[in-house]
Amino acid sequence: MKYWLINFVWICFTIASCNPENSVPYYHTADFTPLWAGERNFSKDTLHTIAPFEFTNQDGEEVTNNSFRNQIYVANFFFTICPGICPKLTANLGKVADTFKDNPEVMFISHSVTPDIDSVAQLKKYAVEHGIRSGQWHLITGDKEKIYSLARQSYFAEREIGFQNSTQGFLHTEHFILVDQQGHIRGIYNGTLELESERLIEDIRLLIH
Repeated sequence: MKYWLINFVWICFTIASCNPENSVPYYHTADFTPLWAGERNFSKDTLHTIAPFEFTNQDGEEVTNNSFRNQIYVANFFFTICPGICPKLTANLGKVADTFKDNPEVMFISHSVTPDIDSVAQLKKYAVEHGIRSGQWHLITGDKEKIYSLARQSYFAEREIGFQNSTQGFLHTEHFILVDQQGHIRGIYNGTLELESERLIEDIRLLIH
């Protein structure tokens, strides 16, 4: 009987540890304090979610929050003529996208922070140059104020300088933001680091299963 009890406890522990609710936290505030499903007074219904949005991608197609309904996605911010970290961000996110290229449950969205420069044609050119697959990975442009508002108030981008800044302050962040099937933020990663991209891949796998 003692051995049966030990095995039972071990099985329960294994199941709990493999549960994405316990392995991948939620993020509800701009300081990215993690919330775990097992915590007291935890309710997913009251957690922060990404606000509705409507933009245009590199193929001239409308992209909204409904485009990601019931799907896991990774969001980031860039601009096509960026000479600094953007190429590194795109390369690292590309490795993540390649990992899930055959999985329709996982998508990606990169928001241009210079939409006045990054037209549909410019985004398409960038997508071709970097091997970005349409349908899975959306490069989007649109109203600058709406992009910046979404970045700072929904994705909590640039939390160090205040996510409620106006469009007068240039938006630039190296973060990848992981969003789950219900629109909750589940992870933030430094997109310039390959090790962080690997951590992102593992967290996506946890959310899938």
